[in-house]
Amino acid sequence: MHATMKAKEEQAVVHSTYTIERNYPVTPERVFAAFSDPVKKQRWFAGGGHGSDVESFRMDFRVGGIEKTVRRFKAGTPFPGATLTNDTTYQDIVTNRRIVLAYAMSVAEKRISASLATFELLQAEGGTKLVFTDQAAFFEGADGPEMRKEGWTKILESLGTELARA
Repeated sequence: MHATMKAKEEQAVVHSTYTIERNYPVTPERVFAAFSDPVKKQRWFAGGGHGSDVESFRMDFRVGGIEKTVRRFKAGTPFPGATLTNDTTYQDIVTNRRIVLAYAMSVAEKRISASLATFELLQAEGGTKLVFTDQAAFFEGADGPEMRKEGWTKILESLGTELARA
């Protein structure tokens, strides 16, 4: 077998960095509160509706704190009945301005990815510009960059719905 073909076949990690920008018609303080308040965060982030039901959610919003979400995939998804676990550690928090976290995802207890995610909250005309950057390493059997970006796009739409609440 040709050496470069063999190296390509053995590649076990796919790296990707992408950015998603969203504008929300509320203050950075309101957006930050949706991240820092466990009740609000569970509603928009872990509230289900993404092809899974939430089995557990816990959150300790501070630098060094952890967040853990466990979901079970519904029928009709790629992994019906399997669990999806998201383990997060908060790396940096600047009130009303920035949240940086490291997170790892596992399906059926098999690690599929590890990421560093940054949420920047920028004052903008009429509200807040959120800039989300995800730097991810996807392992064998992972969802991959396109599916992950699509998932985060839906989650940030759910954040918009949460922010529209009274």
